[in-house]
Amino acid sequence: MDETQIERVRSFNRAVTQRIGVLSDDYLSRGRPLGESRLLFEIGRSGADLRDLRQRLSLDSGYLSRMLRSLEAQGLVDSQRAAGDGRVRRAVLTRKGLREFAALDRRSQDFATSLLASLGAAQRERMVAAMTEVERLMRAAAVAIEPADPASVDARLCIEAYLRELEQRFESGFDPARSVSANPEELVPPSGLFLLAYLDGRPVGCGGLKVTGRRLGEIKRMWVAPDARGLGIAQRLLDALERHAVGMGLTTLQLDTNRSLKEAHALYVRNGYREIARYNDNPYADHWFEKRGLKRAAAAVGAA
Repeated sequence: MDETQIERVRSFNRAVTQRIGVLSDDYLSRGRPLGESRLLFEIGRSGADLRDLRQRLSLDSGYLSRMLRSLEAQGLVDSQRAAGDGRVRRAVLTRKGLREFAALDRRSQDFATSLLASLGAAQRERMVAAMTEVERLMRAAAVAIEPADPASVDARLCIEAYLRELEQRFESGFDPARSVSANPEELVPPSGLFLLAYLDGRPVGCGGLKVTGRRLGEIKRMWVAPDARGLGIAQRLLDALERHAVGMGLTTLQLDTNRSLKEAHALYVRNGYREIARYNDNPYADHWFEKRGLKRAAAAVGAA
C-alpha cells in the first residue's frame, strides 16, 4: 500500500472532522454529539426498524441501544414493537423529536450553504464534484465480498433478482430450466464457489464459479443490483472469482453471455477474456469467452 496515499486519507479525515464539527458534543449547536444527531435524522419522520438502523449506520447493538436510551431520556424518541411482528422493534420520533428533527434539518441546510458561500462559483463546482466522487468511492470501499452458501436467503435474493433481470432484458425472455445449470450444489467446494457482495449489510451482487473439467471452470450468476452499479463491484467479483479459481487449481475459465448484456461483454473483454467458438448448447448465449493462464495472470497482478 502506498504510504503517501494513506497519509492523504488521514489528513483528509482530520480536515473534514474538524470542519463539520464532529469533535464537539454540540453538533450544529443543538446540544448533542454527531452520533445522536445522525440517529435522529435516520429515524426520520416515518420511523425506522432498529435492525435497519444497525445495518444502515454500521453500529453494534450495544452502541445503538445506548444512543437510543439517551434520545429517549431527552424525550425525542420512543421505541416500540413493529406492527405485525412483535420480534421487531421500531424507533419513532415523538412530537418533540419531530420539532428537533426540523431544527437539525434547517441547521444542516444552513451549514452546507455557508460552506459553499465562502467559495467562488468555480470552486463551488469543484467542491461539489469532488464530494460526489468521494462519496461514490467511499461507498465502493464499503463493499465486502465473501464466500456464501448459494442456498442461503441472501444468495436466493440475488439469484432471483438476476433471473428476473434476464427475463426482462432477453428478447426471448428467460427460462432457467432451458439454460446451462448452475444449481446450488454445483457452486460449493469442491464443485465450485459462490460469492456475495455486501453494502451496508445488504447483498448487492453475486458471482459463481463452477468446475467443469480438469483445470477448467465456468463463471455463472454474475449480477450487481442496479442501485449499486458504477461502484466497481462486478470487477471485484470477477477478480475474486479468478483468485479462488487459481486456489482451486484451475488455469482456464469460460463463460457465455447474451448479446443484450453489453456491460458484461465489455467487462470480460477488458479483463483478457477472448471470444471462442460455442462450447455449450445454451439457447440464450450469443457469445462464448475464455481466459487461459490464470496462474500466470495472478502472478503478474501480485508482482505489480
